[in-house]
Amino acid sequence: MTASTDYAQLTGTYTIDPSHSRIGFVARHAMVTKVRGAFNEFDGTATVNGDDPAASSAQLTIKAASIDTRNADRDGHLRSNDFLAMDEHPEITFRSTAIAQTGQNSFDVTGDLTIKGVTRTVTIPLTFEGQATDPFGNVRVGFEGSTTINRKDFGVTWNAALETGGVLVSDKVTLEFEISAIKQS
Repeated sequence: MTASTDYAQLTGTYTIDPSHSRIGFVARHAMVTKVRGAFNEFDGTATVNGDDPAASSAQLTIKAASIDTRNADRDGHLRSNDFLAMDEHPEITFRSTAIAQTGQNSFDVTGDLTIKGVTRTVTIPLTFEGQATDPFGNVRVGFEGSTTINRKDFGVTWNAALETGGVLVSDKVTLEFEISAIKQS
């Protein structure tokens, strides 16, 4: 976007397009490498007030069972009570409580993140990537960003000690957001 971005034109309600969006995560494994994964089933909406970004809001619901690290055994363990306890807590949710414009194309979205039944306030710095009309006439907007959480803050505490010192899974997990959303008429 250029310096003349007119956010007023963005005012409206948007629905996340899951087929063109990614909600992912990165965690350190065995203290020597990273494991990347994503959630394949999620939905969300945002109500954008282009004249007053602070009056905007967003919500996101992720199906915990849709976790995908490209390894069936690891995914099964992540779905278990050791990690996400998806039978008892089938959804991970985020509900915004404040949105602040921090730069020309940047925003801090603060809200309540609930994982495994535990709710904590997190702030997700997002960058507005632009607006376009797709070949089907849909007005789309794009946002990208990430934030790091401590999984133990959400009751996700399982770990295993390594013979060389350290632990198998890092406490810090980076959450990644690549969002394409369609404006509703």
